[in-house]
Amino acid sequence: MYASTGEGKPKESAVRTTVFKRELSTVYSLKMKSSRSFFSEMGKRFPTLPFAIRSFEDVTAAKVGVKECLEHDMLLAYPVLQEKAGEVVAQFKSTVAVLPRSTVVLAGALPFDTERFAPTDSIQTESVKELVNRELWKKEDKKKK
Repeated sequence: MYASTGEGKPKESAVRTTVFKRELSTVYSLKMKSSRSFFSEMGKRFPTLPFAIRSFEDVTAAKVGVKECLEHDMLLAYPVLQEKAGEVVAQFKSTVAVLPRSTVVLAGALPFDTERFAPTDSIQTESVKELVNRELWKKEDKKKK
């Protein structure tokens, strides 16, 4: 989910990204020694989580490793987003499991203050309003046998 103080149409910036995540489905034998050592350290320290280049001891070697990994789609880059000058863009991500009886936040369950963000459009249909306003995280009572 993206939130911005501008028009709500973020675009990718020309600024290079420094946050990446390993793409688990891609396998490739890296050619350069520095790339292999970077990938090995990344696999030990950040197996599935996003990481920043600055979290490595040798940042220059990490940049070289990232370059080769990106060329072969072994990393997923988190792009830097921007709007007009002076506008702020924020990105929120979480993993949610939608089950038949409930919805569970698996990761990234930070509290989100909806009062701070005003929507540009409003819902007109009463049945849809009722559905949207329903408690999403309500746990079902266990039935006694």
